[in-house]
Amino acid sequence: MFLSSRHPVLASAVLAIALAALSAVAGTTVADLFEGDPYQSHPWPDMRREFLGRDARTVFDERVQVKGPAFAEDPMNVPITVSVRDLPGIERIVVLVDRNPIRKVLEYQPVSALPSVSFRFKLEQASPVRAAVRTADGVWHIGGTWVDSAGGGCTVPGSTRKDGSWSQTLGLVSGRVFEATPVPGTEEIATGSRLRLKIMHPMDTGLVGGIPAFYVNRLSVRDSGDRELLRLQTYEPVSENPVFSFDFPSKPAGTLRIVGTDNNGNRIDARLE
Repeated sequence: MFLSSRHPVLASAVLAIALAALSAVAGTTVADLFEGDPYQSHPWPDMRREFLGRDARTVFDERVQVKGPAFAEDPMNVPITVSVRDLPGIERIVVLVDRNPIRKVLEYQPVSALPSVSFRFKLEQASPVRAAVRTADGVWHIGGTWVDSAGGGCTVPGSTRKDGSWSQTLGLVSGRVFEATPVPGTEEIATGSRLRLKIMHPMDTGLVGGIPAFYVNRLSVRDSGDRELLRLQTYEPVSENPVFSFDFPSKPAGTLRIVGTDNNGNRIDARLE
């Protein structure tokens, strides 16, 4: 039987059924090759060990919501929102893409922000997009969504790289704090605030000929007392001129300071009134 690589979920499901049938015939139990993964993705077991730890405890958890388009019309700018509800003791959120050549997209530590983040990233081919949320007890709670795509988002240059304008805007930051935000996953409006940031940067993956990897790798948001509100590590798959949205239980006081670096050592330092 031939199964097209354009239908990896179907192929994996057929494989799992075939293994189960062989097991029944042989009177034995075949180990779960996918470790309980609802997407039955072959890369997942190795990804879990590489990015979460060889002995990490993981559980697939509906409280970790990952939302994105069913089909990515622009594979260089795929919108994703990660939100977590009713899960205490959250330390960090890691976003992974199974079928990207560079699988880790970002790592977010909310500190005093809410455990939600929105952003855009580059998608090379149809894939599960996952959020792994670590809680204080050391358990990783996994949620995800499937995004289909024509692909190619990681292996073509961005628009500012093509026209050469990236050098004129590199590191510029703009942003705004909104007074109220929707509750993640609902239409309800809650008290609190949302910070939306845009950082001008080409975010090169290093997978385009003649263009080395060049990307923002660290961001921190601090309040007027220089207290860190959130910490973000970003990687090559984040989209060009990235835009991030973060939620807070209440509006941060005074001026916000945005500091960070890219992988070439360029510094980001901006203030939002």
